[in-house]
Parts: sequence; C-alpha cells; structure tokens
Amino acid sequence: MSNQKPWLKFYKNVPETIDYPRVTMYEALMQTVEKYPDRIAYDFFDYTSTYRQFARDIDICANALASLGLKKGDRITISMPTSPQGLICFYAANKLGVVASMIHPLSTPAEIAYYLNVSKSRVAFTLDLFHDSFKNLPEKTSLELLILTEIFDQMTQGQPMAEKPVPTAGPAVRWWKDLMTASHPQAPTTDMHTDEMAVILYSGGTTGFPKGIMLSNYNFISEGLMVANWGGGELMAEDSSILAILPIFHGFGLGVCCNAAFMGGSKSILVPQFTPEIVADLIRKKRPNIVVGVPTLYDALSKNEVFKTTDLSCLKNTSSGADSLPRTVKERFEEVVRKQGGDVQLVEGYGLTEAVTAIMSTPVDGYREGSVGIPFPDMLAKVVGIGTIDEVPVGAEGELCISGPAVMLGYLEQPEENARVLQTHADGRIWLHTGDIFTMDADGYFYFKLRLKRMIKSSGMNVYPVQVEAVLDKHPDVAAVCVIGVPDEAQVEKVKAFVVLKDATKASPEMEKTLINFCRDQLIKWSCPREVEFTDKLPQTKVGKIAYTELEKQEIEKLRKAGKYTGGK
Repeated sequence: MSNQKPWLKFYKNVPETIDYPRVTMYEALMQTVEKYPDRIAYDFFDYTSTYRQFARDIDICANALASLGLKKGDRITISMPTSPQGLICFYAANKLGVVASMIHPLSTPAEIAYYLNVSKSRVAFTLDLFHDSFKNLPEKTSLELLILTEIFDQMTQGQPMAEKPVPTAGPAVRWWKDLMTASHPQAPTTDMHTDEMAVILYSGGTTGFPKGIMLSNYNFISEGLMVANWGGGELMAEDSSILAILPIFHGFGLGVCCNAAFMGGSKSILVPQFTPEIVADLIRKKRPNIVVGVPTLYDALSKNEVFKTTDLSCLKNTSSGADSLPRTVKERFEEVVRKQGGDVQLVEGYGLTEAVTAIMSTPVDGYREGSVGIPFPDMLAKVVGIGTIDEVPVGAEGELCISGPAVMLGYLEQPEENARVLQTHADGRIWLHTGDIFTMDADGYFYFKLRLKRMIKSSGMNVYPVQVEAVLDKHPDVAAVCVIGVPDEAQVEKVKAFVVLKDATKASPEMEKTLINFCRDQLIKWSCPREVEFTDKLPQTKVGKIAYTELEKQEIEKLRKAGKYTGGK
C-alpha cells in the first residue's frame, strides 16, 4: 500500500515528485539569490534585507568564522532566538562545511554543557543576555570561544559599537558587530557533499533522553522544497510572506518558517519572542499570507481582541502542527478569520525532528476530522505492526514508518538506537520507525493516535519525563518520583510530578515550591513540573517498573469526574 501512494489523487496542483538540487544549503540559498536578488528575504522589526544583502552578510560572516579557525568538520553551537544574526551564522557555517548545533537560548548551564559535549563544539554563538549561562558551565566542555551579539546588532550595522567590558571568566569572547565590520581574508569554498551532516537538532528519540539528530544538507533542501511546493506553491509567489513564530532551534521554525521560505524565495517575518499579542499585532501590521503554529497559538489568537478586529483577508494558508488540533480550536479560528474578511482553512500536519520537521499535511480543501493529512511529495508513509516491519491492514493501528529524502542520517553517536529506528524493510528502503501510533484510511489519509515513546507535549514543546525525573531524583528529600503529562486547556498537557518523600511529614506546599524551583535551576521552564503531588507509594507493573500509565489514567478519571475532560485517552 505504501508504494502505491493512494494519496496522490488529492495532490491537484502539487507535483508528485521534485528535482532536488544536490548541493549544500548555502548553495541552494544562493540559487534563490540568483533568481530573486531584489525580493525581501526577511523582515525583523521593520528592518528588511533583500536576498542579495542576505547573501553578502552570510559571506562576510563566513569569512569572519574562517578567520577564527573554523573549518570543515568543526561544530558551532548556535543558541539564538529567531533573528537575522542566528540565520546569517547558520548559513555562513554551512558555507564553510561547519556543522550547526542549534539549541534553545534559554537552556540552563547544565543543559548547555551537555549540548556542547555531545556536539563537540569549540565555538558558540549567543545573545549577550545569556553570557552568564555559558561562562558558568558546571562541567568541562570543548568550548574555547564565545561570539556574542545584541539582539538589534544587524539593524545598526553602520553604527559604532559601545565599549564592552572584558569578561573575567569563561571562554574567550568576540563580538558579532566587530567581526562583521572587520576585514577578513576571503574564506575558501568548501567541498561539502549534499549528503553530509550539516545540522544537529535535538529531540528525545524513542527513549526519553535528548539526542543529537544528524541532518544533512539534502534533508533540509528536500524538506524545504516539499513545503514550498505544497498548497499551490504559496511560498514561491512573488509577494508571499510567512510569519516565523516558531524558534530556529526547533525543526518546525528552522525548517518551515525560514529554510522553506528561502528555498521558495519568499519573505520570512522573524519573531524572536512569542506572545499572542505580538503575533496579532504583526499580522495586523505585516499582513503575512502564511502562518504556521501550534494549536495553543491559534486558540489564543481567536480570543485576542487585536486579532478579532484586524483585516484578515491577507491569510492564504494557516497550518497547525506539534500537537493534536482540537476541532473546537479549528472552527473558532476559522470563524474569526471569516468575520474579518478572510477565507482560510486551518489545516493540520505532522512531522518530527528526525525528518527535519513537517512531512505530511492536510490538503487545503481536504479536511478530515482527526487526520494529519497525506504525505508530501517523495515521502512514503505506512503503518506497521508494533515491533515488526509488516504493514497492517487499512484502518488498523500500528507504528507509523516513513521513508524519503527528509529522513535523518541518524542519532549522533547512538548506533544501537539508529539500528532500532532506521530499518531496511522488504522493499530495500530505509524506513524511520517514528514511535507514534497511527492509522491510515483507504485514501491514504493518516490519523495520529498516541505516542509509543514516552514524551509530553506542553504548549507544542517536547518534554521528556525521564529527564525531569532524573533531576528530581537528585533532591535529597526525594525517595521516588514519576512524571506524567496531564490534559490541560491552556497547554494541551501540563507536567505533573508524583513524589514519594524520604520523610512523609515534610510534604507541604513549601516542599512543592522547593522541588519546582529545584527543577527550574536545571531545566528549561516548560520541562519543569507545574504541580507536585506527594504520595506514599507509586503504582508498579508486574515486573516492578513504575506504572506511569496508571497515574495518567487516574488523573484523567479525576478530571472527567470534575467535568474538566471529555477526551478519549
């Protein structure tokens, strides 16, 4: 069934296959520059850059990075919000054959040390606001040099830089603005293959701990062009623009909102910090054609007064991913848009970092309730029996497997995990076992059911219970802990910890605050529990493992009795 592609009949104006250039991301971007030098590549707080200027800045940055000793095969950690500097550095590194390891700028020092060591980065790039996180690393890393920038540096290129204090601790520091204005020798062109690793993004894999995901130039180029060609090719139209709300350390933000836009030659409106108010205001001012976000964004927008009073006729394509889209959210959003002069379907898609990001979506006029749509051109998908490589009948539940040009090279230094998730099936193709339970109907529409791997989705972000439990286990008062996701109206799922204390008499609201704050010191904010419940013991399976599914069921039953949950989980 997977090789028959029953979904092709819904493609309409989408090509069945695409000719992907066998080049680097930098070279693919330069092809866009050659075609559309005077189009706007990005808009950042009203500062706009043409594709021609974008290319110049990338080349200057590449020369600067080369002058710092970076060369093919090295790694650079980019810890930046969605901003011109983050993107310029990303493509400049690629020009040199330097692998970009993309991490969240709000990562804690412990997390940063982990990412630096996993990626073996000698150089890192971040905002000046986060200097302390890099200079106070809790363990030894390979980091030698830190490049710092202020958020508006790219907008004030011609202005002299204010005097900066010389740091007394941590790695050596260079300033972005100095590097971009100094004279550097021309960096040599690097002989980098399209199939070589170009980017490391991070995910939980299938066992719960964050892993480095190795993605090639070809992965990013193919995924970008699939997205650009989807939905009638809006991302390739002359005046098209996409709102880049999702962050560039996230496959969705980097792969769809930025790289796909640049592959198509459209404008990316960069949003470094997200609130519904900021997004509503930007839609009013900038009038983007395309908005990509998570369900919580669309829910918040449909309740926002600015959004509800804005002319929304500009919207041509709105897509939701990273979480299941509730029908009520879809209908409420579409109704607001209709009232404000727009006519757009909020469609749902599916992707995973192991394939850069989105690899299937609902056709604009083909909504089916509960479905995440059909695969993009050149991507194959099928549902197999759990623990097997055998396809199940239409409508039966099983594990989703995908194959095609966007599928990762593998996990960084995880050969056993790679052998488990990247398997050669009877057709001779390599298939990625996603760890997600799906069904497929006779037309080739896919339906997400649940995650085989243990992961919480909180406001569209991945939270790995094993990681949170490992932190809480370190607290001297904790005897045992189990972390689960609890259905929540605002966040889709909130993080809740069940804790057995060594001394049960210490259970109190104060202890709850202490444990939450303990997590906040070591974990990014959305990984921290929103609630801690103290208990005498945790339920166990027959083999003595903590039965987290039992706790999930108990929580859902409590919510159901309180009239706060009507889902089917």
